[in-house]
Amino acid sequence: MLDNKINFTKAVLDILPLPANGQRQSYHDKKTNGLQIRVTSTGVKTFCVFKRLKKGNPERVTLGRYPDMSIEQARKEAARINALIVEGINPNSDVRSLKTETTLLELFEQFLKHRRNKRGAYLSEKTKSTYQYDFNSYLAKWNKRQLSQFKDTDFIKLHTEIGADHPTTANRVIAMASSLFSYASEHRLFNGGNPAQGIKKFPETKRDRFLQSDELPDFFKSLAKEPNDTLRDYFLVLLLTGARRSNVQAMQWSQIHLERGEWRIPITKNGDSQTVTLTPEVVEILRTRQDKGSPWVFPGSGVTGHLVEPKKAWKRLLERAGIANLRIHDLRRTLGSWQAKTGASLVIVGKSLNHKSPSTTAIYARLDLDPVRESVNRATGAMLAAGGIKQLVSLESFKHKN
Repeated sequence: MLDNKINFTKAVLDILPLPANGQRQSYHDKKTNGLQIRVTSTGVKTFCVFKRLKKGNPERVTLGRYPDMSIEQARKEAARINALIVEGINPNSDVRSLKTETTLLELFEQFLKHRRNKRGAYLSEKTKSTYQYDFNSYLAKWNKRQLSQFKDTDFIKLHTEIGADHPTTANRVIAMASSLFSYASEHRLFNGGNPAQGIKKFPETKRDRFLQSDELPDFFKSLAKEPNDTLRDYFLVLLLTGARRSNVQAMQWSQIHLERGEWRIPITKNGDSQTVTLTPEVVEILRTRQDKGSPWVFPGSGVTGHLVEPKKAWKRLLERAGIANLRIHDLRRTLGSWQAKTGASLVIVGKSLNHKSPSTTAIYARLDLDPVRESVNRATGAMLAAGGIKQLVSLESFKHKN
């Protein structure tokens, strides 16, 4: 029979009999109206929706192959297709025209412009900025990829890669990607399952790791032995500014005023600009990096034009130093911790690192850079002293001694 009605379960679908050579057999799901699975003589099993349009002929809409598309995904997609048909929309013609046009970047731009929250309000500028920051950092490499070209494994792999060092960030990026595909489905921009949905989140714990006094000498010794001056300077600037690694990677000469000792970041993770105070040590590092012929302070060979996650260099740095369980982001926490050690208030630390919370934002806004500069200079001096270095320029002599 061609109209077999069965309850779609994995156990049932896995043992469906194969039809005769060259034939197809269709089975209807008892739970979801119009949902079918078609089985070929070669064992290919494909989900589809078979429904009659309003004032039209029956249409078959292909959803995806089993088991790449799960039963749950097929049922959810079939419900969406049924809703379109109730509205008098032909899902096949609509999806075919949009499928060739919609890329991830186009989806993201539309998402930012038209997405509403649960209360029906458009996204705030701060939320948009956060989304933009995460998209540029982790998803922009797929800007031109069409939505139909994504697989579940793309986002599983991305989640694993980010989560190796930044589990909280990994969870946030995948949640945003899932929201993007849900939006595409709701607005008929994509006909298929959500490839970023159902990925198990990493446990999130707050880290309190930073470089301790007894670790700093070995850290600076190892850093002095780093053969790549771009990577050596990058790690130093991270440590001595407390800036986020993505901002330092994308640092441009046009943002820096060496005479004033300031670096103006146009947009940060918090969605606003930030002026970072530069200590004399950082200014000296930057002066030695001038005239490299690039708009980026830390140029790279990739598509971005600037340095990106230097995982191998960080690994060899820690191995030389004999330091364990230290992440690149912990350098940012190190500056804040040493500021607190040297007497800075939490307000000053928050201003230095561009942290924000509802209770302290107003206080931050009234602070100028002078107390911040004093605190950062004091913390920098303490770190260098603990590391056995009187001045940063002596790193070269440190290198020769060791």
